[in-house]
Amino acid sequence: MKKHTISLKVNGVARTLEVEPSDLLNEVLRDKVGTKSVKVGCDRGDCGTCTVLLNGRAVRSCLVLAAEADGSDILTLEGISKEGGAALQKALHKRNSFQCGFCAPGMILSAHELLRKNPHPTDADIREAIAGNLCRCTGYTPIVEGIADAAKGGK
Repeated sequence: MKKHTISLKVNGVARTLEVEPSDLLNEVLRDKVGTKSVKVGCDRGDCGTCTVLLNGRAVRSCLVLAAEADGSDILTLEGISKEGGAALQKALHKRNSFQCGFCAPGMILSAHELLRKNPHPTDADIREAIAGNLCRCTGYTPIVEGIADAAKGGK
Protein backbone atom coordinates (compact mmCIF):
# COMPACT_ATOMS: atom_id res chain seq x y z
CA MET A 1 0.00 0.00 0.00
CA LYS A 2 1.14 3.48 -0.83
CA LYS A 3 1.73 5.82 2.10
CA HIS A 4 0.09 9.24 2.20
CA THR A 5 1.57 12.45 3.51
CA ILE A 6 -0.92 14.38 5.61
CA SER A 7 -0.80 17.70 7.41
CA LEU A 8 -2.51 18.18 10.75
CA LYS A 9 -2.53 20.89 13.36
CA VAL A 10 -2.54 19.07 16.69
CA ASN A 11 -3.01 21.22 19.78
CA GLY A 12 -1.81 24.24 17.81
CA VAL A 13 1.32 22.56 16.41
CA ALA A 14 1.57 21.89 12.67
CA ARG A 15 2.56 18.32 11.82
CA THR A 16 3.35 16.54 8.58
CA LEU A 17 3.06 12.77 8.83
CA GLU A 18 3.37 9.69 6.64
CA VAL A 19 0.37 7.37 7.10
CA GLU A 20 -0.91 4.15 5.60
CA PRO A 21 -4.33 4.34 3.94
CA SER A 22 -5.77 2.14 6.72
CA ASP A 23 -4.26 4.07 9.67
CA LEU A 24 -6.87 5.30 12.11
CA LEU A 25 -6.64 8.79 13.55
CA ASN A 26 -6.45 7.52 17.15
CA GLU A 27 -3.44 5.32 16.27
CA VAL A 28 -1.64 8.17 14.52
CA LEU A 29 -2.32 10.60 17.37
CA ARG A 30 -1.04 8.13 19.95
CA ASP A 31 1.83 6.46 18.11
CA LYS A 32 3.16 9.16 15.78
CA VAL A 33 2.22 12.38 17.58
CA GLY A 34 2.48 11.10 21.18
CA THR A 35 -0.87 12.34 22.50
CA LYS A 36 -1.50 9.64 25.08
CA SER A 37 -4.79 11.13 26.27
CA VAL A 38 -6.39 9.69 23.14
CA LYS A 39 -7.35 6.33 24.61
CA VAL A 40 -7.99 3.08 22.78
CA GLY A 41 -11.12 1.48 24.13
CA CYS A 42 -13.65 -0.38 22.05
CA ASP A 43 -12.28 0.51 18.57
CA ARG A 44 -15.93 0.70 17.39
CA GLY A 45 -16.96 4.21 18.41
CA ASP A 46 -19.10 3.00 21.30
CA CYS A 47 -17.17 4.11 24.39
CA GLY A 48 -15.92 7.63 23.59
CA THR A 49 -12.47 7.21 25.13
CA CYS A 50 -10.83 8.23 21.85
CA THR A 51 -12.83 11.46 21.49
CA VAL A 52 -10.97 14.43 20.03
CA LEU A 53 -12.16 17.75 18.66
CA LEU A 54 -11.72 17.67 14.88
CA ASN A 55 -12.18 21.17 13.49
CA GLY A 56 -14.07 22.02 16.69
CA ARG A 57 -16.41 19.03 16.61
CA ALA A 58 -16.24 16.04 18.98
CA VAL A 59 -15.54 12.87 17.00
CA ARG A 60 -14.54 9.31 17.83
CA SER A 61 -11.01 9.15 16.43
CA CYS A 62 -11.20 5.35 16.12
CA LEU A 63 -13.79 5.86 13.36
CA VAL A 64 -11.76 8.38 11.34
CA LEU A 65 -9.06 7.39 8.90
CA ALA A 66 -5.99 9.56 9.41
CA ALA A 67 -5.97 10.42 5.70
CA GLU A 68 -9.52 11.80 6.06
CA ALA A 69 -8.24 14.26 8.66
CA ASP A 70 -5.67 15.78 6.29
CA GLY A 71 -5.66 19.56 6.73
CA SER A 72 -7.64 19.41 9.98
CA ASP A 73 -7.20 21.14 13.30
CA ILE A 74 -7.28 18.62 16.16
CA LEU A 75 -7.58 19.32 19.85
CA THR A 76 -6.80 16.64 22.45
CA LEU A 77 -6.74 16.83 26.23
CA GLU A 78 -3.06 17.80 26.08
CA GLY A 79 -4.00 21.05 24.34
CA ILE A 80 -7.24 21.94 26.07
CA SER A 81 -5.74 24.35 28.62
CA LYS A 82 -4.69 26.63 25.72
CA GLU A 83 -8.35 26.66 24.66
CA GLY A 84 -9.75 27.74 28.04
CA GLY A 85 -10.39 24.23 29.34
CA ALA A 86 -8.51 24.61 32.63
CA ALA A 87 -11.59 25.95 34.42
CA LEU A 88 -13.60 22.93 33.27
CA GLN A 89 -10.89 20.56 34.48
CA LYS A 90 -10.73 22.32 37.87
CA ALA A 91 -14.52 22.13 38.28
CA LEU A 92 -14.51 18.41 37.47
CA HIS A 93 -11.62 17.84 39.89
CA LYS A 94 -13.43 19.75 42.65
CA ARG A 95 -16.46 17.47 42.23
CA ASN A 96 -14.28 14.31 42.20
CA SER A 97 -15.92 13.54 38.87
CA PHE A 98 -13.56 10.75 37.88
CA GLN A 99 -12.21 7.69 39.67
CA CYS A 100 -10.04 5.74 37.23
CA GLY A 101 -9.88 8.58 34.69
CA PHE A 102 -10.07 6.40 31.58
CA CYS A 103 -13.18 8.22 30.33
CA ALA A 104 -11.97 11.66 31.42
CA PRO A 105 -10.36 12.88 28.16
CA GLY A 106 -13.44 12.07 26.08
CA MET A 107 -15.81 13.52 28.67
CA ILE A 108 -13.77 16.71 29.01
CA LEU A 109 -13.50 17.26 25.26
CA SER A 110 -17.22 16.62 24.76
CA ALA A 111 -18.00 19.04 27.59
CA HIS A 112 -15.56 21.61 26.19
CA GLU A 113 -17.34 21.51 22.83
CA LEU A 114 -20.71 21.92 24.58
CA LEU A 115 -19.59 24.89 26.69
CA ARG A 116 -18.14 26.63 23.65
CA LYS A 117 -21.44 26.26 21.81
CA ASN A 118 -23.74 26.71 24.81
CA PRO A 119 -22.16 28.49 27.81
CA HIS A 120 -25.32 28.03 29.91
CA PRO A 121 -26.41 24.41 29.38
CA THR A 122 -29.16 22.65 31.29
CA ASP A 123 -28.48 19.30 32.92
CA ALA A 124 -30.30 17.71 29.97
CA ASP A 125 -27.97 19.53 27.53
CA ILE A 126 -24.94 18.26 29.47
CA ARG A 127 -26.21 14.69 29.56
CA GLU A 128 -26.87 14.77 25.83
CA ALA A 129 -23.38 16.17 25.10
CA ILE A 130 -21.62 13.40 27.06
CA ALA A 131 -24.02 10.61 26.07
CA GLY A 132 -21.50 8.93 23.79
CA ASN A 133 -18.90 8.62 26.57
CA LEU A 134 -19.11 5.61 28.85
CA CYS A 135 -18.04 5.83 32.49
CA ARG A 136 -17.82 2.57 34.38
CA CYS A 137 -16.56 3.92 37.72
CA THR A 138 -18.06 7.17 38.90
CA GLY A 139 -21.38 7.21 37.16
CA TYR A 140 -22.55 10.39 35.58
CA THR A 141 -23.90 12.59 38.39
CA PRO A 142 -20.57 14.07 39.57
CA ILE A 143 -19.51 14.56 35.95
CA VAL A 144 -22.71 16.44 35.11
CA GLU A 145 -22.37 18.50 38.31
CA GLY A 146 -18.75 19.38 37.48
CA ILE A 147 -19.67 20.51 33.97
CA ALA A 148 -22.59 22.53 35.37
CA ASP A 149 -20.22 24.14 37.91
CA ALA A 150 -17.82 25.07 35.11
CA ALA A 151 -20.69 26.65 33.20
CA LYS A 152 -21.48 28.76 36.29
CA GLY A 153 -17.89 29.92 36.57
CA GLY A 154 -16.69 27.19 38.93
CA LYS A 155 -19.21 27.97 41.69
